Amino acid sequence: MSARVFRRGVIVLILASVSPSLSVVTSPDGGIPSPAAPLAAQTPEQRYRDWTRLEFRAQEYAYRRARILDGLRASGGGLLLTPSSDGLTHGETFRQLEDFWYLTGLEVVHSMLVLDAGRDRSILFMPRRDPRFDNRGRPNDFPGRPLLDDYQLRSIAGIDEYRDIDEFDDFLRLQVRGGATLRVNAGSTGEITPPAVPLIGSLDPTASLILRLGTDHPNAEIVNAFDVVARLRMIKTPAEIDHMRVAADATMAGIQSAAWRIRPGVDERTLQGEFENTCRTFGSQALPFTPIIKSGPNSLWPWRVLAAHYDRRNRRMEDGDLVIFDVGCEVDGYISDVGRTFPVNGTFTDIQREKLLVSTRAADAIIAAIRPGVTLGELTAVAYEAIPDEEEPHMQTGSFFGHHIGLSAGDPALMDEPLAPGMVFTVEPWYYNHDIGVAVFVEDVILVTEDGAEVLTATLPRSPEELEALMR
Repeated sequence: MSARVFRRGVIVLILASVSPSLSVVTSPDGGIPSPAAPLAAQTPEQRYRDWTRLEFRAQEYAYRRARILDGLRASGGGLLLTPSSDGLTHGETFRQLEDFWYLTGLEVVHSMLVLDAGRDRSILFMPRRDPRFDNRGRPNDFPGRPLLDDYQLRSIAGIDEYRDIDEFDDFLRLQVRGGATLRVNAGSTGEITPPAVPLIGSLDPTASLILRLGTDHPNAEIVNAFDVVARLRMIKTPAEIDHMRVAADATMAGIQSAAWRIRPGVDERTLQGEFENTCRTFGSQALPFTPIIKSGPNSLWPWRVLAAHYDRRNRRMEDGDLVIFDVGCEVDGYISDVGRTFPVNGTFTDIQREKLLVSTRAADAIIAAIRPGVTLGELTAVAYEAIPDEEEPHMQTGSFFGHHIGLSAGDPALMDEPLAPGMVFTVEPWYYNHDIGVAVFVEDVILVTEDGAEVLTATLPRSPEELEALMR
């Protein structure tokens, strides 16, 4: 073992030969190697299949694309443009944009999926190489990865046609010149309007695409495809439901584990850490949102208010408080979103118990009314029938006391669409009473079945007595 020490100012750098088979290349003056110097041992070029796989069988993605194409034809045809993520990161693990992931299963970047309803064809425009794997200054750490020319990648994806992303602008120009309608999922219902560039902040990927299309092709017809996409994504396949069961199990285990840590003097962040740790042990790669764990006066405020400051969400719990969990885990891309309320000292007061029952009874009424053919609006009416008149001002909701979930906690949904088997959504009649300083929250994940509903989170205690027993 030999070493050479270079001194420059106060910095000391030691270069040591760690293997007789690996030589260190130096510059002519004996200094540090230049970035362009050849390496004695070069890391081999990486391949997509060495790093990842499709989460579902290729046939599942083909089925989804076919159903989207059917929906496009039924609503006027055109080309659906679905962008991938740009792949930029500030340290977080990559996660693909949902529609692109849903329709391809691929984690490629700087790409565009085109579904052509007129030709019944899928086209994937993507880079020849993955820019994340290239760095000329560090070739051994960034050995490169082909994308467009990787025929193994093409074989697993099952797309009809593959083209260079550099050809996309010319392709689109020809399509627009031929009168093609451009379809984009705008994220909500209604006509597409050109987005305004904000003075502060940035546009999301869909808004950026819409702005670019309007600028480059001012005469093109740009139509919202949200309804087509939502109608398909609302119905989960058996494979998707299996993933969501796993995510629900992980979330329930996380809540149970954290509940055992609840006691006066413990802070909210300690409970958050226990929850997250348990989710990870159940295979969770990520969290769909920062866990909302709020106690005492904090429990009365929505998460946006609590998250308004850097170190706001870490109150130390006190005897007599309630602590609310509104949390979820993500496993293999699919998420869960579950809520429970616990007494910090292990026992609900009479008034706390009474208000918790207001929430759970409303939830029970909603769940009992769920079946194919019912609308979310009808479920809202059922909920208000179950809520005492004097409590209605404290049961705040903008929809039906819940939301669709799947790849995110806000999966696309059509509020007037009748329920159908395979839909998965939450039921969460939350209660905030600032007059008496009591807030309670119960949230469960519901799967619509052929003849009713299955509560995917049914094994997690929710009555006052069960919650107290769980803490013990």
